[in-house]
Order: sequence, then C-alpha cells, then structure tokens
Amino acid sequence: MPNEFEEVGQRLRAYRLGRNLTAEDVAQQLGISRAAVYRLEKGEIVKIQILSALSALLDVSLPSMLGVGVEYYDNAIAFFERMRQLEEDSIQLLGNFSPMSWLIMSDDYMSYLRIMLVEAIPDEAPDREQRIDFVNAIMKLLEERRATASRRRVPVVSLVGSQDIERFLRLGLIGRFDLPENVHEERRRAARHEVERLHDLMLRQPIGTQVGIVDGQPPSQTFQVYERPSMSSVSLSPYRLGDQPNVTSGIALVTSAPDAVRHFERTFHAQWEGAYKGGDGARILRRILDASAD
Repeated sequence: MPNEFEEVGQRLRAYRLGRNLTAEDVAQQLGISRAAVYRLEKGEIVKIQILSALSALLDVSLPSMLGVGVEYYDNAIAFFERMRQLEEDSIQLLGNFSPMSWLIMSDDYMSYLRIMLVEAIPDEAPDREQRIDFVNAIMKLLEERRATASRRRVPVVSLVGSQDIERFLRLGLIGRFDLPENVHEERRRAARHEVERLHDLMLRQPIGTQVGIVDGQPPSQTFQVYERPSMSSVSLSPYRLGDQPNVTSGIALVTSAPDAVRHFERTFHAQWEGAYKGGDGARILRRILDASAD
C-alpha cells in the first residue's frame, strides 16, 4: 500500500508541474500549507475531499489521479515528469521511438533539440516568449531524466526502424522546413553524426544498451514499457523528440493495467525477434548511410 500512495503523490506532482503551478499556488487555492502539499506529493494519506479539490484544481479526473485504468496527460511537461518518475525505479526500459530513443542519443543532440523546438515556434506567434519558456522547462526536465538514466544505468532495449532512419538523414535536425540551405545541410550532418554513433554503438554492443533494427517500419505507435519490480507500466506518446519534434499537441497515456502491459511487451518482443542486432544491424545502418551520401 505505501507504494500505491507514493504513486498517487508522484502523479499529483506531474499534473501540478503540467499546469505550471507551484506548491504554494496549490496550497493557497486549497487553503492548506505548502508543507502539506509536499507531504501529499511524497505519498502521505489524504482525505478524499482534498483529492476531489485537487482533481478540480488540476483539471484531472479522480481515476486518472489514482491511477485507475489509464492516466491521461495533455501537457508534455506533466508527461515527461511522469516518465522520469517511472524510469526512476525501472529495471529495464523497452522503447519504440522514431527515429530512436533519445536516451541513447549524444549529449550534442540536446543542444540541437532545443534549437529545433524553438524553431518550430512561429516567429509571429503572439505568445512566442511564453512558448520559449515552455521549451526551456521541457529541456530542464529532459536533462534531469538523462541524468537519472545515466546515474542508475537502466538497461535500454530500443527498436529502430530503417525507414525512420532514412527520413531522419534526409530531413536533418530541423524544427521547420523554411531554413537556409546551408543551415539545412549542417543539420543533415548533425543527423548523420547521430546515425554514425548508433552504428558504432551497435558494433560495440555496450552493456546496458541493446538496439534492434527493423528493416522497414516498426509499429507506428511511439511507446515505452517500464519493467519495474512492483508493477510494470506502459506509456504511449504523441510527443516527438526526433526530427520535426512536437511537444505542444496531443494526449499521452500511461497505464499499469496488466493486460495492456502484457500486450505491448508481446508486440515489442515479436518485433525484437525479427530485428537485426549487432553487426547485422550495423550493416543495415551502413547501407543507409552510404546511400544517403550519394
């Protein structure tokens, strides 16, 4: 039971961050102390009246807050915070991302990611400055996730689609299409650097990182399975951190329902069985890299 209460507290924190509310904001609107808010987020048992008030304040249903069935996230900050929490005690991550899990991308990529996210904001957007602040908050959270993953050395098993890699190389690291050709070319080189790095990683096969190349298109859904000692979970995300990233629109889902986790694990492992690993996968990447250089 204590673990279940801690999970409720973690979801509260994720939803609060997604609404851009401080603990003090919540405390003032509920008529409780800031310390009480922090205790709630650490998993202290709470009265149902307080949960109902929090549900209304955060615009989240009680079932989602309690983790009954499916948790819904309409905000990338809330969702990425929830992912960070789940990764914190995972013993293995199974990921299907396009073009690849950003957890196995280089540190240089993070600088490009911020550039791409800002680029995607229209210059004439009246709320441009607020949206840049949102990007900065996203980047801070992603850096925390990378630091957590690096510290804990959580094993990552990642599916990569060859068609996704081809598109990634063709487009480059861009947030929009109307960029000067010299900039576009430089971004293609940066994308190529990431694929070259993935190629070398597959040859080295470091402990804790496994990559399988699906020669074609893997499942179109972006998902991650969090294998955890107590209760595994799965997340589905519309948010993209690859080429043409998106952190502003869509609804992400998280569930710990055993049948859902089981179905996604089966889907992942079925794809993994047919994927190319090690030197075989590296040869596919080399073929794509050579073709893109022509």
